[in-house]
Parts: sequence; structure tokens; C-alpha cells
Amino acid sequence: MIQDYKYSKTVRYWLLLGLIMLIGQVVLGGITRLTGSGLSITRWDIISGVLPPFNAVQWEEAFALYKETPQFLKINATFTLSDFKFIYFWEYFHRLWVRSLGGIFLIPFVVFIFRKKIDASLVKKLLLVVVLTMLTASAGWIMVQSGLVDRPWVNAYKLALHFILAIFVVWAMVKTVAYAYSYGNVEVKHTKLINWVLGATVFQMLIAGLMAGMKAGLYYPSWPSMNGVFVPEVLLDSENWHWLNMTHYHSNVFAPALIQFTHRILAYALVVLVVLLYVKHYKIRKGTALFWLKGTISLVVIQLVLGVLTVLNVQGKIPLIYGVLHQLVGLLFFISLLFYQYSCQKKT
Repeated sequence: MIQDYKYSKTVRYWLLLGLIMLIGQVVLGGITRLTGSGLSITRWDIISGVLPPFNAVQWEEAFALYKETPQFLKINATFTLSDFKFIYFWEYFHRLWVRSLGGIFLIPFVVFIFRKKIDASLVKKLLLVVVLTMLTASAGWIMVQSGLVDRPWVNAYKLALHFILAIFVVWAMVKTVAYAYSYGNVEVKHTKLINWVLGATVFQMLIAGLMAGMKAGLYYPSWPSMNGVFVPEVLLDSENWHWLNMTHYHSNVFAPALIQFTHRILAYALVVLVVLLYVKHYKIRKGTALFWLKGTISLVVIQLVLGVLTVLNVQGKIPLIYGVLHQLVGLLFFISLLFYQYSCQKKT
């Protein structure tokens, strides 16, 4: 049976490319964070910032600006120009990627509208992606600014906001792709559990953003226990449960302990929920829906394993390879879950 699509193959491939580019952007953001590169470029020049330094003088000027930041003064004071170029590369690549994404998205968008290849319904969905992307970029710059004054790292809560907005951009893009590929042509029941899993996943991603911002993974590099105990002692003392400990997370272990403990419990809960989802839905799903259901359960197991390996390989810092893979697979799990949800809903 040949699928009857509403939009041309060119439009559908363009949307898929946009989704892949968004995944790449989130992954690059993770690499930038794990390499400590996010504060290397102290200015946000939308036009002139497209070009990196080209000669020794320009590199020295950029390095001089970085030397004025708290991160250099308090952490990286021994950095050479070569060290600076390494972290500059990742932040520059991160910003260049999002600019490229804008070009790849905007130019065909205008052409498709002019040639009437897309209709008002798809345009509305794409405009939501654009608005959310702009909000994410704005939150990203606010996040970067929080690390250029006083503190050597960005604010954890602003990082989490930036990350969760990026997740919503991906969500909006997945919904657009699913619509373009005619997902959900028939109504399928038993979708309530999917919504519970999806809600838990979004909350877990918010906690993951806080994990990254607070560097909570460094405090308890052991598994299945947290430095020998299931619940860290700092969480059992009621006197520690006040907001001041949540805001002063760099000088108090309470917040990192709470966030990492919550992240672990949510991970276990998600695995149980996805297994339950698979058991309840396996026999009633067919075709595309079954494909995404299988992908969802496979990815959540891989994600749990990567999370454990990341924690066990912490040696003063999060291991780059495991950290990046953990974030990538988590994002792919979220996308797989979304596609499964849309393949089980009535198209509107």
C-alpha cells in the first residue's frame, strides 16, 4: 500500500533535515557545556559574529576579552592561547550551527510559500518552531551572561530553562514532521499511559538540565549507591530543606544531592513505565506505531546503561563521550516517544 502524503517529498525531506539539524544543535550544546566552552565568546554579534578570528591580532583580542571573565580568573588562569582556541572552537561551532539552521530553514520556507508547496496549517506549525527557537536563543544569551559576571559558570536554573526550551523546539518540530508524514490517520485508543510517560520524560529532562548546571554528577560518582548509601544523608536532615540551599548550590551539597537523587529515581521510574507501556501496547499496535514502540523501549534501556556508565567514569569531570551519548540517546528516546504518540492519535 502506497502512503498518500499531503506534501511533496522535497518538503518532507526539508522538514526531516530541520529536525536532524535541531538534534545536532542540542548535542553541540552538550559538548560545549562538557568542554567548558560556553563562556569563551563574550559577545553575541549576530552579523559580524559569523566570522571567527583570522589572524594573531584578532585571536589575542578575543583572548583578552576572555581573560576578563570570572571563568578565566577563577578556573582557567593557566590557559594558553592554544587552550583558548579549543574552547572557542566549540562555542563558535555551536553558534554557527544555529545560524546555519536558520538559513536552511528560512530560505526554503520562503520558496515553498511562494510556490504554494505548503499550506496555512503547516505554516502555523512552522511559525511555532520559529518563535520557540527565538525564545531558546534569547534564553541562551541570558544564560551566558550569567557566567560573565561574578561566577565562573552559568546559572544552573538559566541553563535548565535554555535546555527545556530547546526540548520544546524539538517537540514542535517533531509534531510538524509527523503532520507532514500523515501520522495519526485513524484514531487509536489506549493513549493515556503514553501521556504519563511523556510527562515524566519532560520532567526528567528539566532535572537533567539542573544536573548539568549544578554539576551534580560529580558529587556522587558511584552506582547503584550514592557514595555507599541509597539516600544521601544530607537529604535526611530536615534542617537542610530550605530555598537558600537550592540557590547556593556551589557551596552546599544539598541541591546537587537532591537533583542527582531525583534524576536517578526518575530514570528507574521511566524504565518501569516504558516497559509497562510496551507490555500493554505491543499486541494492539501495528506498522509505524509498533516500530516507534520498539524504538522507545530499546532507547530507554540504552539510556539507563549510558547514565550508569557516565556516573561510574567520572574522574573530576563528566566523561565527554559518555556524557554526549547520554544526552543524545535521551533526546532520541524523547523523539521516539513523540512519534509513537502521534502515530496513535487521530489526525486533526
